[in-house]
Amino acid sequence: MCRTVDLHQAVLAKNDENALALRRFLASRDTVAVNLMSSPGSGKTALLEQLLTRAVAAGTPAAAVTADLATENDATRLARSGAPVQQILTDGLCHLEAGMLQGRLEDWLPDGTRLLFVENVGNLVCPASYDLGETLRIALASVTEGEDKPVKYPAAFGLAQLVVVTKTDLADAVGFARETFLGGVQQVNPGVPVLETSARTGEGIDALLAHILRSAEGEETHTPVLARQHEKHLHSHANGTVREPGPVS
Repeated sequence: MCRTVDLHQAVLAKNDENALALRRFLASRDTVAVNLMSSPGSGKTALLEQLLTRAVAAGTPAAAVTADLATENDATRLARSGAPVQQILTDGLCHLEAGMLQGRLEDWLPDGTRLLFVENVGNLVCPASYDLGETLRIALASVTEGEDKPVKYPAAFGLAQLVVVTKTDLADAVGFARETFLGGVQQVNPGVPVLETSARTGEGIDALLAHILRSAEGEETHTPVLARQHEKHLHSHANGTVREPGPVS
């Protein structure tokens, strides 16, 4: 058990080193990264296509990297926005890691890119543990997934700086218990902003893009309690005072 913990910590420590290098690389390019995490089928790709389309129309230089275990279907869809898009195939890995992302960006990221959207692998477990050098981390959940997602996946929602509800046009049809969902979000991440969206009707898309742009311009983002605890744990671990794993699912 101790050996498993040590290996896990070593993997995360290496990723944190790579994330720091990636964050410096992005800062040197004046590029802001937005990490999008959700379960499969949440409507993440449809929402991202809308965000990219509107960013391009508004003259905001935006690009996207999308990660999947297999196929380039999402990259093909996102390219319809007119924004530069790259696909990363993880070959079975259930999450992106900072080193993988930086390796792709160093020889591809277009000059002048202001917003870089990173569509993580559809998974609410593994991706929560991996810093990708992002400025803004967003956890998404659709109304069709049920209202208990935040409490079932407390790390993913507890480390988010913004929570986005998708497919709100279906809320009535599926009996989505909105207040229960919002209560669960605040339980695992007190004070985190929540935006409600529909890629089909366009509800909330402009508000979401505006929120992202404000973050890109330096507006202070929400700091989750869980993130502060995780940071404290990392510092303690670096000083050799703890051996337990950090807050991961």
